[in-house]
Amino acid sequence: MLSNSHYYTDAKELESELACFMQDIIRIPSLSSKEGAVIERIREEMLHVGFDEVKVDPMGNLIGRIGSGPYKIALDGHVDTVDTGDLSLWDRDPHSGDIENGILYGRGASDMKGGVASSVYAGALLKKIGVPDNVSLYVTATVQEEDCDGLCWQYIVKEDQLQPDLVVITEPTSLNIYRGHRGRMEMEVRTSGISCHGSAPERGVNAVYKMAGIIADIEKLNEQLEAREPLGKGTVTISEIRSTSPSLCAVADGCTIHLDRRLTVAETEKTSVAEILALPSVQAADAMVTVLDYAVASHTGLTYPTRKYYPTWDIDEDDPAMHSAKLAYQAAFGSEPKTGFWTFSTNGVATAGMHNIPSIGFGPGHEHFAHAPNEQVEIEHLVRCTAFYTALVKTIAQEQGE
Repeated sequence: MLSNSHYYTDAKELESELACFMQDIIRIPSLSSKEGAVIERIREEMLHVGFDEVKVDPMGNLIGRIGSGPYKIALDGHVDTVDTGDLSLWDRDPHSGDIENGILYGRGASDMKGGVASSVYAGALLKKIGVPDNVSLYVTATVQEEDCDGLCWQYIVKEDQLQPDLVVITEPTSLNIYRGHRGRMEMEVRTSGISCHGSAPERGVNAVYKMAGIIADIEKLNEQLEAREPLGKGTVTISEIRSTSPSLCAVADGCTIHLDRRLTVAETEKTSVAEILALPSVQAADAMVTVLDYAVASHTGLTYPTRKYYPTWDIDEDDPAMHSAKLAYQAAFGSEPKTGFWTFSTNGVATAGMHNIPSIGFGPGHEHFAHAPNEQVEIEHLVRCTAFYTALVKTIAQEQGE
């Protein structure tokens, strides 16, 4: 049961405006590096509801601020989405923003424009009920997360010089409070051969055959990786294989596999590369192992290169940030929250994993709808997140001695 919390009731009064805004941003396609139009729409809404400062940084991230107190809280949500995929699997236009029986449908509904919409309206609600003097609230609508987790926050911290005291990642958590997730990295393994005419393969060395044993060993390695508390087991899987040869009538002179490596506690770039290099098949094939880089221009044309290594992070159940979040949840809803971890990766790899900024998660929608056809979010989730974010700002203000 919901309590009679004024945070919830006040957020409920904004439901119609919040839902309309959410429909607007769902209706604007925003693939990674093509987020300009949706950033502009969100910028307009921030100005409309009364943010004190609204700016777009050189990378194209939108940063809105309310208040000017010393304690900085950032509500982060990325606005880029994956593509729609096979349209025949969708029951409606992926950019319709249709609402039916309290459910809003469309690409990005859960992952994660809902978190952005609720964050903007938390700002609107704070403007209505009063912004604490000792807190600054930042709402960030960030870019390129689907292609490169955390790149936007590497830029925000290093180049924009914004270092919050707390970051709330508004990815979908089913309205639970999340406290971390596994990291990840991307690697390639390459074998080299000698091409020759396909009519006499014995004259050459087939790079695909050299890769065969490596593929089998990586499958076994995944099974052998150990589970570690509190995040469970890391994984490694081959997501792509490709080869090169002078023609389809020739022995392959090169073969490359792409590895998606998910990292649990105490697994790092160094340990993960060492595991692959230690495989007998890799050594026998004299294979090359490479950690990949990301260097793709943002929607503004800026390229900010980074290594495709995204660290694991988690915070303790009794961390001060979790304590504040639980108090805010109780204040907003009159009940005890559930806590947990994401299965997938978020911008927390940069805020917490790289920059050691206390970070938690709370967002509308459900993780299993991410990247799926018929993606959706409950309107009620949007309202409740608006209430929670507002309560969190007020709770922290009181703890800081408003």
